Amino acid sequence: MLRFSGAGVSDVGRVRPHNEDAGFVGPYVALVADCVGGAAAGEVASATAAYAVSATAMSRFLDPPELVLTDAAEAARAAVRLGVQCDLDRLGMATTLTVLICDGSRVVLGHVGDSRAYRCRDGQLEQLTTDHTYVQHLVDAGQLSPAAARRHPWRNVVLRSVDGDPEGPGLDLTPVPTRVGDRLLLCSDGLTDLVDDDRIAEVLRLADPLSAAVLTQSALVAGGKDNITCVVLDVVAGPLVVGDGQLLGSLRDVENIVDVGSVRQQRPSWTDTRGSAGAQGPHRSQ
Repeated sequence: MLRFSGAGVSDVGRVRPHNEDAGFVGPYVALVADCVGGAAAGEVASATAAYAVSATAMSRFLDPPELVLTDAAEAARAAVRLGVQCDLDRLGMATTLTVLICDGSRVVLGHVGDSRAYRCRDGQLEQLTTDHTYVQHLVDAGQLSPAAARRHPWRNVVLRSVDGDPEGPGLDLTPVPTRVGDRLLLCSDGLTDLVDDDRIAEVLRLADPLSAAVLTQSALVAGGKDNITCVVLDVVAGPLVVGDGQLLGSLRDVENIVDVGSVRQQRPSWTDTRGSAGAQGPHRSQ
């Protein structure tokens, strides 16, 4: 039976006053979420989405990963929407979400925003996600080179995210062929804006299980201008493992989490009539 064995590190960086990234590392689900938009309560958006997705996945281990990811994304969207309804100062809060789920035999990736997933196999690095950004749109249209995209001033303008919009397109779902020995990376743009693919590949080739810490340190040395979250997973085979996971970043503070079940039991009735958080257009990732 396949599962993940790994760890993650989330660091506030050298510039930001607090950490608005969230992450989760478990044997069958792992994710990174990074707030976007510059709105207040970015840490609430990322932690709330991370909690909703990880809780859904952990309770649905035997279900098809695609179905779990679809339902988990809807749970995250509903929780973010409810978080805004309960406190309108949070209007516009949103988050990226990049998540891997394994059902023991298959791995499926869910993705929205500009956090990323990579696979390192036999020492070769492959990016598994496509950024949902304005600059990536220009690259795809042939109007901008990948090299120029790394320096473009609008490279962090995110076109899609988990923002509470009930009509949003949801996650891109991609089956990820995996085998024992593959190494997977989930990370926020606090890493990829500062550390190039060659350095990422070099670190992922290390046998050291603390690769996530080495990658985070690489981003700090390069300036650490943003929160940095890295999750490194080795695909291993073994018996079923039961247990919790590692909480990262804003997910470690329960005050950041909007739990739909709990809030509905105590929120005032006026929140039912305020509408949804809604889409706020393109966002700039933080």
